[in-house]
Amino acid sequence: MTDTIIRDDRRGGRAGRPRMVGGTPRPGLPIRGLKGIALLIACALVILPFLAVVSTSLADQQQVTEAGGYVLWPDRPNLDAYRAILSGGVVTRALLVSVGITLAGTALSLTCVTLLAYSLSRPGSYLQKPVLLTVLFTLFFTPGMIPMYLTVRQLGLIDSYWALILPTMVGAFQVIIMRAFFQEIPGELIDAARIDGANELQILTRIVLPLSKAVMAVIGLFNAVAYWNAFFNAVLYINDTEKWPLQLVLRTYVVDNAALGVDTADIAGTVMPPSQSLQMAILVISLVPIALVYPFLQRHFAKGMLIGAVKG
Repeated sequence: MTDTIIRDDRRGGRAGRPRMVGGTPRPGLPIRGLKGIALLIACALVILPFLAVVSTSLADQQQVTEAGGYVLWPDRPNLDAYRAILSGGVVTRALLVSVGITLAGTALSLTCVTLLAYSLSRPGSYLQKPVLLTVLFTLFFTPGMIPMYLTVRQLGLIDSYWALILPTMVGAFQVIIMRAFFQEIPGELIDAARIDGANELQILTRIVLPLSKAVMAVIGLFNAVAYWNAFFNAVLYINDTEKWPLQLVLRTYVVDNAALGVDTADIAGTVMPPSQSLQMAILVISLVPIALVYPFLQRHFAKGMLIGAVKG
């Protein structure tokens, strides 16, 4: 029906009637124009603030003063602010802490979630139902801040990097998603592997995991973003400023507007970069790693989330 109307429209047989697209009339030119304008405005609202942050981090004192704080396009861009904060001071140490926590936390979390989800997805696993009910219970009834703090303190993890990794290492929602994904894998493959003499570890590493790259990429990115943005746990559990992650340093120097002590000996000249440029440079450094990783994993999102959550 749709194809017939479109062909008749091309021949001029139904010139007075609108073309049908997907079973509905195609919007007129004014409606499409309004949609295009709305899309441009939405893109501008997203791009312009990010452009202002990057441009301000590259601007000098004169440009920042003339622009009133935020520069939309620097006339004389320079990297003095980045050289200052990456010269081995507080930001460099915090960046290394965040990178280490993110890598270690993501690896440990993905390993634990995968093992737990696989064991819960296999019928007849030892204590399968009690463990599954426990996971579901933690999904609906989360512990409060004070019990969590007391637990971390009793374990002796205050001022320890493990306090930023262990409390959020296994997420109930992630376990449920990955368990549902594993249940979608045909049981015939696993039975055939068992007949060939493979044990559970070999089945997991050689059959299940190669088929689960999409959901593992999604869960891994979720964990990486959570550990990279670890802020509140750092406020609660980390008192030593030398162990602060990047997000806590970002809060201190950008939100609280604290003075950032940097070494300008290696910067061209002796002029200190403006504080606004230093703050925006820290913000850019905190955004860039996730922004670079996300495009490589974005294609797995729809498949990883939908296949693991929808059963046919």
